Amino acid sequence: MSVAKSLDRMPEAFVSDKSITRAVSRAVKAGMLRKLASRLYSRNMADPPETIVARNLWSIVAGYFPGALIADRTALENVPASDGSVCLIAARGRDIRLPGHTLRPRRGVAPLPADLPFLGELFLCSTARAFLENMRPSRARGGLVARTLRRAEIEERLDNLIRRSGEDAVSRLRDEIRALGPTLDLDEDAAALDALIGALLGTREAELSAPSAIARHQGRPFDPDRLALFQVLHAALRDQPPLSRIAPDRGSEGRATLAFFEAYFSNFIEGTEFAVDEAADIVFRGVVPNERPADAHDILGTWRIVSDAGEMSRTPTDAKALEALLTARHASVMEGRPDTRPGAFKRAANQAGLTVFVAPDLVPVTLAQGLRVCRSLETPFQRAVFMMFLIAEVHPFADGNGRVARIMMNAELAAAGEERIIVPTVYRANYLSALKALSQTGRPEPLIRMLDYAQRWTAAVDWRSLEETRWELADCNAFVDPDVAETEGRRLRMPGSALA
Repeated sequence: MSVAKSLDRMPEAFVSDKSITRAVSRAVKAGMLRKLASRLYSRNMADPPETIVARNLWSIVAGYFPGALIADRTALENVPASDGSVCLIAARGRDIRLPGHTLRPRRGVAPLPADLPFLGELFLCSTARAFLENMRPSRARGGLVARTLRRAEIEERLDNLIRRSGEDAVSRLRDEIRALGPTLDLDEDAAALDALIGALLGTREAELSAPSAIARHQGRPFDPDRLALFQVLHAALRDQPPLSRIAPDRGSEGRATLAFFEAYFSNFIEGTEFAVDEAADIVFRGVVPNERPADAHDILGTWRIVSDAGEMSRTPTDAKALEALLTARHASVMEGRPDTRPGAFKRAANQAGLTVFVAPDLVPVTLAQGLRVCRSLETPFQRAVFMMFLIAEVHPFADGNGRVARIMMNAELAAAGEERIIVPTVYRANYLSALKALSQTGRPEPLIRMLDYAQRWTAAVDWRSLEETRWELADCNAFVDPDVAETEGRRLRMPGSALA
């Protein structure tokens, strides 16, 4: 095979060596290759060099440093640092500047049996080795970040390991670190790391600096990732213009009608589906269908809360009050499902799709931390949105979290005399996708917008009587299944402008 053809078979970006130097030089002159950095070439003549390097990073690293060990901060972060640094242990070599990245080799102990084979001829530090070598202090130099993480960052990662994998996992890691210390001649660092882990487990004393680590040591662990998400929502809500929609006095029948549909739609979101007539029989006439008693109790329990003006005027002022309200309201909603442990926080982790909710042992303090953020919001609408997301995201119960979250949301509004937020069936997909946008991608704007529209819609509906409201809601497409609405292009419409 000719050298030219062999170049055609090279990857998109590659590191040249003596065997192909002449062929590479000719290809560059012929416009078939371009040089990206010292000895680094690419067949891609169009994309930005930074993009090409990022796409082929690990094969490029292997080309420069075959047999190298991915180490230091890179071994824990599992991605290049914010400045593009990739930290390595290699037999020889100096820093190599690439478009968007810097390869930073150092001398050190070669890969050990516990280290892991990685892409190409590279190796990856074991978790124990990565934590241990990151205990070595380092400083930022030459405009590049420090090779190792700060102590607070190590504490946060250990706390995260305990949160996600449990104390047994970090105890095993601790044993591996103790055995590894003499091999790497890092006995003092191993001892310091051992003390740090002991402090997180509550069996030792050590100086801690990360808030999540300090909280765990004090027996009050929380989910720092969720707290950061709550702060994102807080900032977005604070950035919104003040919003106030005072609820009119609808009289006893109007209040009962609104509460009925609030309970009806809230349960429909969770899959508890009844025809309006069936639900009305359950709520107003005490009819419990023999074949669906638990579903009937869900609607009845929700309605009892949202129709009680005194109950809906209660909002939490501190963590103890929040826990009391949550557990009491959950007990009422879920009383027909004893297997869900009504009124008791979850014992096992839960998730929906890709979203894994807060671990059971972190629920109380994460709720308390979230409430502190919520109480600094000024308007009822802001607090309502925040409270709903707080409960939905923590997911403190085995089941019934969505219904309780929306009760807590509307209590913030009702207590201030403002209009509630009802999410009808046709708007379910909008509601869930907005929650997902914030939970998974950190974008709060869709949730704020959709709840604002839902409140405006709620305020626009008359809610005069059950029968009249039923027809008005039908004209607004409120009862349309979200999948049917998507197929037929039907949306939730404001009263008076709706098209059937």
